[in-house]
Amino acid sequence: MAVVVGYVPTKEGAAALRRAAAEASVRQTPLIVLDSAHSEGDDQADDARKQLAGLGELDVSYEVRTVPNGEDATEELLRIAEDESADLLVIGLRRRTPVGKLILGTNAQRILLDSACPVLAVKPSAE
Repeated sequence: MAVVVGYVPTKEGAAALRRAAAEASVRQTPLIVLDSAHSEGDDQADDARKQLAGLGELDVSYEVRTVPNGEDATEELLRIAEDESADLLVIGLRRRTPVGKLILGTNAQRILLDSACPVLAVKPSAE
């Protein structure tokens, strides 16, 4: 059992990571972070680790994984959630206009429809 979060280095990704860490803390389960940023040559997980270091007060054990080269991040996220028997899968969503709310991103839609566990979709605070 774990809380799994899909992370990208955006404000949506940061919001998802914060909420996932809080959920893992409340549930007293490990946090698995899938960092799906595609950086060339750099350690892809560095930004996620920096974000998690800022959440030290939550006292959550975590593991950061990256998407293998050539693999689909959405498929990898769903696979990890299933393999780990996740309690919860957390993703970040962009804020949209009223018309834009009719259209959900294809990756988010796939996750919501295909996940074997509950999915929590969070938006960054409106600032």
